[in-house]
Order: sequence, then structure tokens, then C-alpha cells
Amino acid sequence: MSGSGTHPAAGLDPTSLREAFGHFPTGVIAIAAEVDGARVGLAASTFVPVSLEPPLVSFCVQNTSTTWPRLADAPYLGISVLGESHDAAARTLAAKTGDRFAGLETTSTERGAVFVHGTSVWLESAIDQLVPAGDHTIVVLRVCDIRVDPEVAPIVFHRSAFRRLGG
Repeated sequence: MSGSGTHPAAGLDPTSLREAFGHFPTGVIAIAAEVDGARVGLAASTFVPVSLEPPLVSFCVQNTSTTWPRLADAPYLGISVLGESHDAAARTLAAKTGDRFAGLETTSTERGAVFVHGTSVWLESAIDQLVPAGDHTIVVLRVCDIRVDPEVAPIVFHRSAFRRLGG
């Protein structure tokens, strides 16, 4: 790819890359579990279905995350695909401080996975692989159980804003 035409070459600095990557719309998930009797969770916009057999999904987490090390030792993680009504919840779950579950109704399974109510998909999962990838780690999860609510439309993260799908 050259820098000619309508898309001049941009520097490969983090700001330019973040802006470029932001042009790709993604869903938003909550990853949560009970750790030492408390709900621990974070939000990610890097969720990807990986495999049907075995059932695998993945997301990426920043290596500087202080929350991920607490979740990484949980035997099971709850993945909730956030819906259109969760724009505030997505920001709360992504916050550096405070109660990340403020205003959210959740359910915990016997195995300690935590799910957010009103979301389109719940995936109870366990860590299968951790793959170092630059300043992030790719977390590959094996799906152990699933629940789908087709009536809930997903929220989409695009160009640093939460958006609803048209239609």
C-alpha cells in the first residue's frame, strides 16, 4: 500500500493506529467472574469467535491491565455480549476505578462465572490458551455453556463511541 491517493501514509504511532483501528466496528463484551466472593470484571471490544469444534472464542487484554490478573486465575469466566441499552455499562466496566457493576443486575453460576442481565449472549467459558501479542495478550477461551436471547440487539463500538445498529 502506498501513501498516494486519498489515503496518505500516516505515522505508525499509537495515536494514529488507535484512530485507524477505531474505523473497524466491533461488539462489546463483559468478562466477569466471582473472585474471593466479589464480582470482578472488565469490558473488551476485541471479541472474536474462533472455532466451532472445539468451541473457542477469544478477546485481547492489555498487558497493563490490573483487573485481568485477578480474572486469569478464575476457573470459569462469564462472557456477556452487551446490548444496545448497555452504553453506560460498557463505560463503567471499562473504568479504572470504582464499582464496575454499578447499576447492573448480574447472575453468578455455581462455577463462579458472572453474567450481565439484558445481554444477547452468555458464554460460560474457561481459559484454553494465553498468546502473547505485543502490548496485549490474546485470551482463547473454551466455551462450556451458552445462552442466547435473539431479542437483544448488540451495542457496537466504532470510532471511540458506542453505537446502535440501524434497521
